[in-house]
Amino acid sequence: MIISRTPFRLPLGGGGTDLPSYYKEHGGFLITAALNLHMHLCINEPAMVNKIKLNYSNTEVVELDEINSIKHEIVRETLKYLKVVRPLEISSMSDIAGGTGLGSSSSYTVGLLNALNTLLRRHVSVHELAEEAARIEMELIGKPIGKQDQYAAAFGGIVALDIDRSGDVQVTRLKLEPEFITELENRLLLFYTKIQRDANEILSDQQKIISKKNASLDSMHNIKRIGYQIKDALCCGDVDSFGELLYKHWLEKKRVSDKMSSSQIDQWYELALKNGAIGGKIMGAGGGGFFVFCCQAGKRRELRTALESAGLKYQRCSFDFEGSKIVGNF
Repeated sequence: MIISRTPFRLPLGGGGTDLPSYYKEHGGFLITAALNLHMHLCINEPAMVNKIKLNYSNTEVVELDEINSIKHEIVRETLKYLKVVRPLEISSMSDIAGGTGLGSSSSYTVGLLNALNTLLRRHVSVHELAEEAARIEMELIGKPIGKQDQYAAAFGGIVALDIDRSGDVQVTRLKLEPEFITELENRLLLFYTKIQRDANEILSDQQKIISKKNASLDSMHNIKRIGYQIKDALCCGDVDSFGELLYKHWLEKKRVSDKMSSSQIDQWYELALKNGAIGGKIMGAGGGGFFVFCCQAGKRRELRTALESAGLKYQRCSFDFEGSKIVGNF
């Protein structure tokens, strides 16, 4: 039995520039972090059974010669990619629901690959793990996503991702003082909107918009510049400047696609600003899921109380610096 634990990700700046429609023309740059919220996968090789069984929100049981009939597309394409044809039971549990903007699908893919690699005694680097997960999702499945989620899940920590026009990713771990990390964790608050949405639909629309040379593309250029500024603010230990840049980032993201926000989301955002938030944004593709806000020093309780009273659910979290790892191999 092999158990993997893989973090979800928190995009901090430059999000969207990891989409192929952008980086293939302009190159991408973003700052992302891993959260101590995880996807847990367990792979077992059951004795005297000649089937593959999956346990997730649904249950599937298929014969070994019917892998193409597996409905869970990540499992199906990963097994085919690794040429795995053997009896398996694959079970997953998540700290959060899918469709909430924290990259759960990519965390599943990275965690599954990591566990299967361990089972097969297939040794790959962390960079190869992230890139293979991206290939499975983006090329084999055809999801309209970028490369941020897989790299954040595989590496963990707070990293800068520099993506060239060919899609090669350079990963740089930010060297931040422990005291600053503690302050940043204390001043970042995560809230669930209780709105789940189809991220693929929103991202597909965003890719089409970015491919056109218009105001939305100009906003994407601004978002990349803000990504560099956020890196500088973090490396200088300036939480207030980081919060202000989150606000600018949010305004630019809203200009990229009208699906990023809604009247309700805008109302919550204004409420947050009136109760101690410096800036914030919706995670991932937008339209729902999780909010992250950076609050003024000493305003944490005020901000939390205001947003919880408005119906949002507070989610306690901190950073994960380990990335995807095998926590059990029995």
